[in-house]
Amino acid sequence: MDSATLSATFVRNGRLDVVASNSLGRALHAPMLNSDTTKANAHANFARFHFLDPAAKEFFLDWEAGAAATAALLRAEAGREPNDKALQDLIGELSTLSDDFRTLWATHNIRFTHEGIKRLQHPVVGRLDLAYRSFGIAQLPRAAHEMSIYVAEPGSVSEESLKMLSSWACAPEEKSARSS
Repeated sequence: MDSATLSATFVRNGRLDVVASNSLGRALHAPMLNSDTTKANAHANFARFHFLDPAAKEFFLDWEAGAAATAALLRAEAGREPNDKALQDLIGELSTLSDDFRTLWATHNIRFTHEGIKRLQHPVVGRLDLAYRSFGIAQLPRAAHEMSIYVAEPGSVSEESLKMLSSWACAPEEKSARSS
């Protein structure tokens, strides 16, 4: 993942917890990683951020579509893992604290594919239009994790913004090591 320098990459589990990420993935998702929803739970979770942090509505320009997809991904995981206590707790938390989640959960939609265009308003580089695709990471008896890759169209403003974000994300010691 770390070798993908102009692709924001992360791995998540079925509960939508971020379990690994490259530096550009961390920079891209800085609003979620710095969210009180992450600090309170010791790890980043897309569903908590999406439904419980008001900043998500500014960050995700297509918040409604993302909210529907997020609830549908959790619904699909609940079908695959009906005895997952942590998933049950997450769904209970979201149902208790978010009217939007409760409404979407009641639709019983499920989602198995995860690809398209993500439109974000990043606090450092502004608007980003990124193509994304998620891939199951094979583990028996099923893919328990998915890797997602976000890329910008070559030559686009979003590509230039990703380059700037990549530079911003680079730690000082990495920058000095590259210039040697």
